[in-house]
Amino acid sequence: METFLGIDYPTLWYLVVGLLFSGYAILEGFDYGAGAWHLFLKKDISRRIAINAIGPLWDANQVWLIIGGGALFAGFPVMYATMLSAMYIPFMLFLMLLVLRSAAIKFRSAEEMKWWRKTWDIIYFTSNTLIAFLLGVVLGNVLQGFELHENFIYKGGIFFAFLNPYSLMVGFTTLSIFMTQGAIFLLLKTEGKLHDRLSFLLKRGMVFFIVSFAVTSFYTLTYLHGVTDKFKEQPIFFALPILAFLAVANVPRLVSKKKYFYALVFSSLIMAFLLMLVAFQLYPVLLPSTINPEYSVTIYNAASSQKSLGIMLTIVLIGAPLLAFYFLFLYKTFNGKVKLDDTSY
Repeated sequence: METFLGIDYPTLWYLVVGLLFSGYAILEGFDYGAGAWHLFLKKDISRRIAINAIGPLWDANQVWLIIGGGALFAGFPVMYATMLSAMYIPFMLFLMLLVLRSAAIKFRSAEEMKWWRKTWDIIYFTSNTLIAFLLGVVLGNVLQGFELHENFIYKGGIFFAFLNPYSLMVGFTTLSIFMTQGAIFLLLKTEGKLHDRLSFLLKRGMVFFIVSFAVTSFYTLTYLHGVTDKFKEQPIFFALPILAFLAVANVPRLVSKKKYFYALVFSSLIMAFLLMLVAFQLYPVLLPSTINPEYSVTIYNAASSQKSLGIMLTIVLIGAPLLAFYFLFLYKTFNGKVKLDDTSY
């Protein structure tokens, strides 16, 4: 098996895919979180400012999802096919909600009638909230595993099997951290009475997150089979949960001091550390089988050919700096408080 810097190609591609979806969760996370607060903002002008805060960024942030999905399909086609078979309903709902969310952003301020804007406000709030929740539900199911038989054939339920207690907990935890991050981001982009209102909402959001995080962590450590085994084998990785808990504790402290930029950084680090924990816990498995561990989808039995992975890793080495430069330029260009004008949503 070919390697680069002593790491085999499937493992390198596992890291690439993980990095792309982490970027999506962090950058698009505060977009979804901002939208999940939408109906808590009572005035029309406040809702317009909140939408325009993410206006230049939301469609660019979805680049991470497109590239991540493409990288998953190209590098691990077996995992891509098996995942969509097992989670067909939530993924179709996810795509439908993405379309509705995009339409709401574009059409909400196109007309001034109250019923028109109220309708799109409800669609915008609902789509953002459910997208964030569904992402957590999918992650919770991946951690638990699927009923996979020989040749990666999924034999589980189709319609509501994905709505199990653990996935619901992970869903609420994901929603809560997105809402916390979204409120912090909006505080960076607003001022005046809206800023004060968001400060109040953020306190409620942090309580929601801390409670959800604590309950989900307790359930994971208590009932999820084998969750601590790898930490016993590699004690150095105990640093990840410690860093995650320290980041969680630091966000309220930074918010109380009104250091919102650093609070946004640490809320992003929470997601980064938690996703690294998931990656470490699963590796080298991509989709665990609850029937027989031998039926699990791994980075080795799901990977494309070595030649394909080698070519794609070369493309990543060329494209990654360009992507990083693009997002640095984008966020620097649209830094600062939101000011509405004739071109605003």
